[in-house]
Amino acid sequence: MSKLRRQLSANTTNVIETKNLADIKKVTGNLYESISIISKRANQINVSLKDELHSKLEEFASHTDNLEEIHENKEQIEISKAYEKMPNSAILATEEFLEDKIYYRKNNDEDLFK
Repeated sequence: MSKLRRQLSANTTNVIETKNLADIKKVTGNLYESISIISKRANQINVSLKDELHSKLEEFASHTDNLEEIHENKEQIEISKAYEKMPNSAILATEEFLEDKIYYRKNNDEDLFK
């Protein structure tokens, strides 16, 4: 199991839970800004997990075009099932955000117009 997968799924459940919007808003002072931060982090998590999964499945890839040679590989199926059981990236990003594990910064509007 990779370091990323262990870190992300250590204590997070697969079940979607209702979150208090006031708690999400409290971190940045703006609900929409908080959701934007969570969505950007979810995209980062999703891309890294996708890359990791594809690199592991590449070991099993057959580079021939013969359909008769394609067969089920139990190890490949187990790897895919393990990734399917992992929590959704949005759930992971929300947990990280509420636990203050995400670094973000805000550009000042004044700096944009100078």
